[in-house]
Amino acid sequence: MQQVQTEVAAVALPSKTPAGKGIPPALWALTISAFAIGTTEFVAVGILPTIAESLNVSVSASGLLVSIYALGVAVGGPILTVLTSKVPRKPLLVSLMLLFVAGHIASALAPDFLSLLTARFISGFAHAVFFGVGATIAPTLVAPDKKASAIAIMFAGLTIAIIVGVPLGTFIGQHFGWRATFGGVAILGLIGLAATWALVPDKISAGPVLPLKEQLKVLRNADVMIVLAITAFGYGGTFVVFTYLASLLEHITGFSASSVGLLLLVYGVAIALGNMWGGKVSNHNPAKVLTRMFVAQAAALVLFTFTAPFQVPAVVTLFLIGGLSFATVPGLQLYVVQLAQKYLPGTEGIASSLNISAFNLGIAIGAYVGGIVVDSPLGLVSTPWVGALFVLLGAGLTVWSYRRNR
Repeated sequence: MQQVQTEVAAVALPSKTPAGKGIPPALWALTISAFAIGTTEFVAVGILPTIAESLNVSVSASGLLVSIYALGVAVGGPILTVLTSKVPRKPLLVSLMLLFVAGHIASALAPDFLSLLTARFISGFAHAVFFGVGATIAPTLVAPDKKASAIAIMFAGLTIAIIVGVPLGTFIGQHFGWRATFGGVAILGLIGLAATWALVPDKISAGPVLPLKEQLKVLRNADVMIVLAITAFGYGGTFVVFTYLASLLEHITGFSASSVGLLLLVYGVAIALGNMWGGKVSNHNPAKVLTRMFVAQAAALVLFTFTAPFQVPAVVTLFLIGGLSFATVPGLQLYVVQLAQKYLPGTEGIASSLNISAFNLGIAIGAYVGGIVVDSPLGLVSTPWVGALFVLLGAGLTVWSYRRNR
């Protein structure tokens, strides 16, 4: 396992920041861009009614704006990652932010719903590739024992977006129109682009570049594919309940609609704290730590089934679920890169991008299953324990993976 812990460092050779010397400027740039990307992933949820009214479509149809973005991430990301594998890392990151900005300018100016869907789909391409490439670069910017922490710092931009960017974007959309929201996200993208241009080192090696045929072998590698399944089920299980969390808190727990917004903010704070904690504890042996996190997450979800009808216990349990749901993200991203480096050197970028796709696939599966549960005789209150079953499946796959690679 000691060999595995040092493998990611071979991906690139920029200057590292020694322990205790602060966060490298390049890592700040990745985090700022991640904030912009994270904002657009979730902000559409808050402005769907405004978009539906403006473009004369139903609210349910407007929900396609969330699905089509996730589809762009899941499908377009890996393809673009392969096609850009020979592009130097810094120009690639800058180009991705340009694509991101262009997609949101197009969204803000979209004359009809179909045009908006197309712009959202294209914007998703930048999401998957940026996080996939960023997750291979971030560990190389720090000391060897801080790899997962570096990934957590980058993903902190995503979690901060949930706390700050999404509520702010929703407020802007409700008061100034949804086009202003997408325009604001485009401005965030420009800031991320400028930070990337100014702070990311010019010479970051992409590592060994393999022909397309060799890169696609990652899809036939059992160890990498197991990690993708772990991500989809372990991370996606929480979305069985999260997708319908507002309804659950209002109709089962008895909170007012205005209070639910505040509780979602609390949930976002828990996510941010959990992400940083997860990065810190996953630095040395991500697979072993992930197993424990998944078991704890499943237990919290089951507990929520019983605490949901009671306001104070429900809030405490919700905070635990939020923290644990994102605590696994840095470890999962580091683990898939480690295994790709170990078995198929040169496929780290595509493996990392595929894992980003697996996160989004998990969200889609969790939301779909949650809808089935809500419409069934089980009802809203059963979404937590059903989600726990998915998380436990992720835990079992993690144990299997750990034993295969120990």
